[in-house]
Amino acid sequence: MQDQSWNPSLRYPDSAVEVLDPRFLKYRLFHASVERLFTGCRWSEGPVWFGDGRYLLWSDLPNERIMKWDESTQSASVYRANSNISNGNTRDRQGRLLSCEHASRRVTRTEYDGTLTVIADSFEGKKLNSPNDIVVKSDGSIWFTDPPFGLLGWYEGAPAEQELPTNIYKVDPLTGRIDAVCTSVDRPNGLCFSPDERLLYVVESGATPRRIRVFDVSEDGRLSNDRVFLTAPPNGSPDGFRCDEDGNLWAGWGTGEGHDGVRIFAPDATPIGHIHLPERCANLCFGGGKRNRLFMAASHSLYALYVNIRGSTFC
Repeated sequence: MQDQSWNPSLRYPDSAVEVLDPRFLKYRLFHASVERLFTGCRWSEGPVWFGDGRYLLWSDLPNERIMKWDESTQSASVYRANSNISNGNTRDRQGRLLSCEHASRRVTRTEYDGTLTVIADSFEGKKLNSPNDIVVKSDGSIWFTDPPFGLLGWYEGAPAEQELPTNIYKVDPLTGRIDAVCTSVDRPNGLCFSPDERLLYVVESGATPRRIRVFDVSEDGRLSNDRVFLTAPPNGSPDGFRCDEDGNLWAGWGTGEGHDGVRIFAPDATPIGHIHLPERCANLCFGGGKRNRLFMAASHSLYALYVNIRGSTFC
């Protein structure tokens, strides 16, 4: 049931879309406002757009389901119950759904006929922790983070022994070989590539305060030149994020009233804009027919905003 305590802005421009730097002005649409598409989840995460079907999928972790929002009918429904507490989702280069599952401690692919194929569930003979977020590079390689959050309690997994460090992994699309491409990030969380795929951004959740690290990516998929892209302020906490075509980073943000939503950073790490939401945004993606609609998975709800930039194809 929709919560009537939140109402969209009736005036343009929407005051919820805040300009922090003049560089953001060209991305804000004067006559677009934040829309709440659905509410009623316990914890929204991992949105992914399916343009060929005109729908969005996202995870509702504690309810152990993947939700579906249909653009043609403007309605939401359950896409998959018993989702093994899926978290991050994306599509591979063949358009198939890839999901990080906390309960099963694995990454799966949904085949065209609906069956599941296990992409990764262990490394060097040990169980993965709880795969969290996932992206696919243009060469088809699958990259995912593996923090221990699903092992810490019953709400998003089950208490269990952590067998591996909190690594970032890459799966070869041809051989299925799994490599730990980074072992130095404490509890890696959201990740995405820059538009040219020469940079990989990763949220380090184990750092206090949280920070975003960035790596150079070689043509053969090796990471180097590890450095801090930004350190979050006391009232900020980055989570999942995506890049737009200009290389700006759109990050799920919180926590706290007046700070929750999406924070946008220029490639030089300057905060240039903020989309205020009444709930903390955990993750987001670009979608819609022209890839210029930002979908935001925020706590109990799903929000959307049209912007004057398209999402990077490989993010």
